[in-house]
Amino acid sequence: MRILVVNVNTTESITEAIAAQARSVASAGTEIVGLTPRFGAESVEGNFESYLAAIAVMDRVLSYPEPFDAVIQAGYGEHGREGLQELLSVPVVDITEAAASTALYLGHTYSVVTTLDRTVPLIEDRLKLAGLDARCASVRASGLAVLELEEDPAAAVESIVSQAERAVTEDRAEVICLGCGGMAGLDEQIRKRTGVPVVDGVGAAVTVAESLVRLGLSTSKVRTYAGPRPKRVTGWPGAAFAEAGPAAGHADAHG
Repeated sequence: MRILVVNVNTTESITEAIAAQARSVASAGTEIVGLTPRFGAESVEGNFESYLAAIAVMDRVLSYPEPFDAVIQAGYGEHGREGLQELLSVPVVDITEAAASTALYLGHTYSVVTTLDRTVPLIEDRLKLAGLDARCASVRASGLAVLELEEDPAAAVESIVSQAERAVTEDRAEVICLGCGGMAGLDEQIRKRTGVPVVDGVGAAVTVAESLVRLGLSTSKVRTYAGPRPKRVTGWPGAAFAEAGPAAGHADAHG
């Protein structure tokens, strides 16, 4: 089984960290391929960067030359998951939804701890759109920019843990979701400090994607995620793939 794990920003070190986290939970025989968009922002922390990332992620996936069995979109918030679902015949899993849905198995309520405060509404909207907001106790911001997570890991952990502890004590959250792909690997440290289950979206998405592939399930194509209607798309290098319809010639089973 081959799973593509696509970073939503262009920072290679974050892609490497995300891919490493994915490999740490993947089953034997699952190949994880980390992909970095060919264009876009070095970090995604607002609406403009998010919508740009949606195009960049579709472009990167459609240009991948080998067969694959599933795609994981490794960014919290709105990054065009639905567009990929139209274009591909394999499962597409977003880490925002994978983390939240996993949290529902572990406690009555969950909270998300993310980066900057400006990203909170984007995550809240995504959870509401996915129907996962009813048991969300809060979405809290650590106040750190995405790239700061790499620049000062010790300070990052302390800030994230502080907000996680407040989510548990003040918001009565019973589970914590890490609200950024760049937070991959911090779950154990936060679990020790808060005493509650901590869900890393990348790891959760890998297990969801593997399960869907093993069950032989993928996105329904009867209505919402039917392939794009045949028409000319101009100005985008990936247009030829989009015009080819679902699967884009690359989503055959890998084994």
